[in-house]
Amino acid sequence: MLYVVAAVLKDGAGRIFLQKRPEGREMAGLWEFPGGKIDSDETPEAALVRELSEELGVQVDVEDLTPLCFASADLGNRNLILLLYHCSRWMGELTSLEQQEIGWFTLQEMYSLEMPPADLPLLPLLQKLEL
Repeated sequence: MLYVVAAVLKDGAGRIFLQKRPEGREMAGLWEFPGGKIDSDETPEAALVRELSEELGVQVDVEDLTPLCFASADLGNRNLILLLYHCSRWMGELTSLEQQEIGWFTLQEMYSLEMPPADLPLLPLLQKLEL
């Protein structure tokens, strides 16, 4: 099992922030919600706070994270469990510290993007939640 966390970050226009997986990594070139692996000594919320800081240079308080849902995907050699959170507030400007392509997308635009198998099924749920 591989446990990962990810965040839904929305701007004032209702667009959602995504990043593109870099070359040389599994699923390179696919658009995904920002986040990453949960270390063995971390809570999911602490892992997401750490990942958003390391990848995007923003500071997030655990209190600003709301659990939304989870998804499961078979990666062949292991099963991925993605825990998705809504992040209602962050401090700082979202910047790709790992030189990944980043962007803001509407839900409709996201349907046309290539996304990892655990991310894509979450789109209809996000539409229903109307965050």
